[in-house]
Amino acid sequence: MTYYVYMLLSKNKNKLFSYVGYTKNIEKRMILHNNSNGAKYTKGRKWIMCYKETYLSKSKAMSREYKLKKDKKFRNILKERFMKKNYSLLY
Repeated sequence: MTYYVYMLLSKNKNKLFSYVGYTKNIEKRMILHNNSNGAKYTKGRKWIMCYKETYLSKSKAMSREYKLKKDKKFRNILKERFMKKNYSLLY
């Protein structure tokens, strides 16, 4: 089975928020996040996927999710790259 680790971005006023998670069905998970049925943190916001990785085991995906959540430097690099390419999607 395939698992995904992903990072989402959302804009609220002038602040950019990110969220990291893992799932086995990425399309369904995005629908849940954007319909306020996903994680508590994601409720009430419009999310755009800016990054994803694929894993063949759940344990590896969970491990990577944990590391990515803690790695603020890498997350900020991902935000900057995404904003340079897709600035209009969040504004």
